[in-house]
Amino acid sequence: MRRRLILLRHGQTHYNAGRRMQGQLDTELSEVGVEQARAAAQLMKNLGVSKIVSSDLTRARHTAEIIAASLGLELTHDARLRETHLGQWQGKTHAEVDSERGRIRAHWRNNAAWAPPAGESRLDVAKRARPVVDELMSTYSEWDASAVLLVAHGGTISALTSNLLGLRESQYPLFNSLKNTNTSRLSAEPAYREGEAMPAEFPTEPSAVKWYLDAWNQGFSD
Repeated sequence: MRRRLILLRHGQTHYNAGRRMQGQLDTELSEVGVEQARAAAQLMKNLGVSKIVSSDLTRARHTAEIIAASLGLELTHDARLRETHLGQWQGKTHAEVDSERGRIRAHWRNNAAWAPPAGESRLDVAKRARPVVDELMSTYSEWDASAVLLVAHGGTISALTSNLLGLRESQYPLFNSLKNTNTSRLSAEPAYREGEAMPAEFPTEPSAVKWYLDAWNQGFSD
């Protein structure tokens, strides 16, 4: 009894290529990003995906649309899967942000509870994104024999993966930066409780489920 979850980052944008902070700015895929999404769509056919949910931001939505069309699946959107709101950093280059205070982005990456000015922390992001998975656990009855794909953003996927695995705040920085169209892959099983038999149906309560990391930053050529 096992459920598989695939979290895929959107394809490249011009902001990614220019090392510029996007956050919740609604940027579009570059030509490279479109090709990355098409390649991911072809190789996704072997993973048994039956449901796709994406962030409503254009770069994730466009990536998901390409994959959904290739797999012949419907697509739904959920704003809770949006990227971290980067507050006053949004639209600035990496160099511009670091020029304001040396290595401030490194401080941000290594402190999950710290947020950019007027922005969100990774703990904030995990708190808003986690219910998307928990709700699917209780409402999507076809999950047992297939995989669910969430198309989102690097920061969101890192925060959500950490949360699902039950990591401590100090452990959130363990995951390195997720590349465009690379994935975090997890599986869930009923939590083991000594003396209890395996349940007849997959449990829907988050506390009754144990998540495992199958792969991090896995590309389709890996």
